[in-house]
Amino acid sequence: MLQYELIKKDRDCSARLGNLKISHGIIESPIFMPVGTQATVKTLTSEDLYEIGAGIILSNTYHLYLRPGSELIEKSGGLHGFMNWKRGILTDSGGFQVFSLSKLRQITDEGVYFNSHIDGSRHFLTPEKVMEIEQQLGADIAMCFDECSPYPCSYEEAEKAVERTTLWAHRCKKTHKRADQALFGIVQGNVFPNLRQKSAGDLTALDFDGYGIGGLSVGEPKADMYSMLDLMNTVLPWDKPRYLMGVGAPEDLLEGVKRGVDMFDCVLPTRLARHGSAYTHRGRITVRNAVYAEDFEPIDDACDCWVCRNYSRAYIRHLIKAGEMLAHRLLSYHNVYFLLNLMEEARAAIKEDRFLEYYHEFMQKYQF
Repeated sequence: MLQYELIKKDRDCSARLGNLKISHGIIESPIFMPVGTQATVKTLTSEDLYEIGAGIILSNTYHLYLRPGSELIEKSGGLHGFMNWKRGILTDSGGFQVFSLSKLRQITDEGVYFNSHIDGSRHFLTPEKVMEIEQQLGADIAMCFDECSPYPCSYEEAEKAVERTTLWAHRCKKTHKRADQALFGIVQGNVFPNLRQKSAGDLTALDFDGYGIGGLSVGEPKADMYSMLDLMNTVLPWDKPRYLMGVGAPEDLLEGVKRGVDMFDCVLPTRLARHGSAYTHRGRITVRNAVYAEDFEPIDDACDCWVCRNYSRAYIRHLIKAGEMLAHRLLSYHNVYFLLNLMEEARAAIKEDRFLEYYHEFMQKYQF
């Protein structure tokens, strides 16, 4: 079940404010979704995420199918019960993971053969099997199984991926029966405008609950990504949510919002944390660097998160150098908060018809 309500469009651009009504509440958009690939946002508890203000998180079908198994999760009451999370969940179909593990897989029109990256065991995923798994997981929003073409690739490769994504979308739509779970199609097409337009047309004809924009942020120049988003803004329906998949850099979130995107996800905030880096309003910093050894300021003096109110850069650097896990937790908390707060500020700006002003102010300060 999903209802999308468009509340307001900014008067100067395509940024839009909406409500996504799902089985586990109402989510204001635009929104960033922290990624909990293995039914956990790395180092953070559900209580942390409530405190940070997360309304919906993402988990991954491919990984949860392999471990611990969708049947076990279903027995525990679905993902919500399994991970003690009472707000929204979206499950990716695993299409991107299949794409990224190219040495271990073989794609056919029927489905995908692949070897588990865990134990080497052989598996076969079809659109029907993916729908069965996602319905067992019980997320509020499920994604169709799709094929993500690599960048760069030939026009013919991208065209074949679009055709297969459409074929699989038909089969997903036919198979999916869970009434309390929304189903999104995924637009592919690489950086070829006519393929993107064809994919969007094929999928909107199937009338999904929402639409993912896949196959971007996979190595293409940012100008190409923004160009594809401009195109999607003209062809995707205004009365359905749009989800830019796998994008999480602050500048890209705002560029997406400006072009009418409602939802984003990315592993970047927790991945950066594990490498000792943090977002600030002036750009990304690497706290592990020696320059912060005697820096007793917060990570970001413009941030009011729990970490910035209580811990210094010098202390967090000490934790990193000492190999203490608390460093990853503190940096993850801050980074996820930073992106959620960025979206909160964007929503406030849209409400007041000043999104472009906010966008330019942020971009002038943020070094990337």
